Amino acid sequence: MGELSRDPGALGGAAVQWAAARWATATRTGADGPSVMTGSWHPLAMAKSSLTWRSALYLGVSLAFGIGWLVALTVGLTLSVALLIIWVGLPLLVLMMIAWRFGAMLERQFVRAAFGVRIPSPYRRPPEGRNPLVRLRRMAADPATWKDLLYLAVLFPVTLVEFVVSVATWAGTGVLLFLPVLVAADGGTEINFGYVSYWAGNPVEALPISVVGLAFLVVAMYVTRVMAIGHAAWAVLMLGTSPSQAENAELRKRTEHLRASRARGVDAAEFERRRIERDLHDGAQQRLLAVAMDIGRARAKLDDDPEGARALIEQAHSGTKEAISELRDLARGIYPAILTDRGLDPALSGLAGRAPVPVEVDVDLPERPPAAVESIAYFIVAESLANIAKYARATRASVRVVREDRWVVVEVIDDGMGGAEARPDGGLAGLADRAATIDGMLIVDSPPGGPTIIRADLPCSW
Repeated sequence: MGELSRDPGALGGAAVQWAAARWATATRTGADGPSVMTGSWHPLAMAKSSLTWRSALYLGVSLAFGIGWLVALTVGLTLSVALLIIWVGLPLLVLMMIAWRFGAMLERQFVRAAFGVRIPSPYRRPPEGRNPLVRLRRMAADPATWKDLLYLAVLFPVTLVEFVVSVATWAGTGVLLFLPVLVAADGGTEINFGYVSYWAGNPVEALPISVVGLAFLVVAMYVTRVMAIGHAAWAVLMLGTSPSQAENAELRKRTEHLRASRARGVDAAEFERRRIERDLHDGAQQRLLAVAMDIGRARAKLDDDPEGARALIEQAHSGTKEAISELRDLARGIYPAILTDRGLDPALSGLAGRAPVPVEVDVDLPERPPAAVESIAYFIVAESLANIAKYARATRASVRVVREDRWVVVEVIDDGMGGAEARPDGGLAGLADRAATIDGMLIVDSPPGGPTIIRADLPCSW
């Protein structure tokens, strides 16, 4: 099971954390496949991946974009500023601003297509209404607009370096790889490696150079990957969201997640309330009503039929004990008394003792966590053990509860058949919603054939 990603504190953390979060968001694997950051570095995998060749193509042709934008910005901005003394300059400047913003949008798509890196739009939301002057003023006041301009202005020297390195690397690699073909077409040729030269008079003599070309091909792929990562990182920095925008987006995402989880939690609580009401009405309430009727009948027979009254009293006594047992089970399902009185270790040991398979319990907490954390941890283990009994066909299981930094980690593992999923409206989905009510998380790792690992990370401050 992989490491879980946690928020170590407030969202407005250090700049390094922000940059890492932005890069992780931009380079995550999506529908387009892996990015230059997440793709394999194995030579064979790189040769098979279209990502390598898309990156090489972009680095080879992007100089044209750099030259085009250098000319367009130099001529356009110079002309616009020069004509500001008359009214023509202002519309030209507005058109230039719209043009370079559109160019930045295209560049984000090029970066995504070439490097597999998705750059979120950094632009502020346009104001409501259709007044074009208000929209243009908002566009001019948006810092992302001027970062776009800076990116396009610097694009020429960046792409020039990338073009020179790419052409030198791939041209040299191509000559070495296809030297037998060149020799067959033009006759013998001499290859110089510094102070060492090699003469190939026919295609057969050129074959060893092709083997050297394979090594240069690997180097060329690595050079391309490094330049692609550098270009993508620069594009994410210049064309991506600002720290405040990334923070706001993360806050909105977490707020929506918590709102949805807590709404499901409210629904689950209402469902549980109705279940308890139904259990009380159909179970303990009916038994107590029968007890009252038996006692009433016994009182009527007490003088005339003492033996019959005694039998009714015995029946009422038995019904009372059954009602008490049902109420005790119902109360245990709401919140077990042993959890309140003695804590997680005895409560989980009690659950393990009632399980149909051997369960090893390991609780290592320096002190008792808050009641909400204890309750959620208890019910996660209870539901997991119930699922093991019903579906897993396991022969043994283990429960581990430990403290890691500011988190209580609950892990339930069984050696059953696997295939467990957190389906909507299912028990595991309900556990995930329980954990989410305190900003925790639950992960189910259950491949077919097992083992099944249910892990919950619950935030906790002592």
